[in-house]
Amino acid sequence: MATRVREKTKARLENKDTRPYAVAKSIRISPYKVRSVLDVIRGKSYVEAVALLKAMNKSSSTPILKVVNSAAANAENNMNMNKDTLYVAECFADEGKTLKRYQPVSKGRGHSIMKRTTHITVILDAAK
Repeated sequence: MATRVREKTKARLENKDTRPYAVAKSIRISPYKVRSVLDVIRGKSYVEAVALLKAMNKSSSTPILKVVNSAAANAENNMNMNKDTLYVAECFADEGKTLKRYQPVSKGRGHSIMKRTTHITVILDAAK
């Protein structure tokens, strides 16, 4: 039994992605709003992505900018990469937990309000 566990661990380590990344979890914004901004920066260089995010007039651009800067700092400090050669290889927004709230309305009823959260992941890579 233990040999199979060791084989699985070895296979997992061999398939591990070595690119620098950063994740922000439970950001209080809808993933639909975040995905539209991520589509703009996907495939761009790090410098260009930061410039676009700073100039963009969207509420989700601030948390995405923080995640991109964090991923670049991880690349620089942990993997000795240069920030100028980095580009946004992958970025995606997954749905987090949904906070369920109720708005009282007429006749003693209540309408549900879904306050959605998002997990933002940005993976950088060195340009070749």
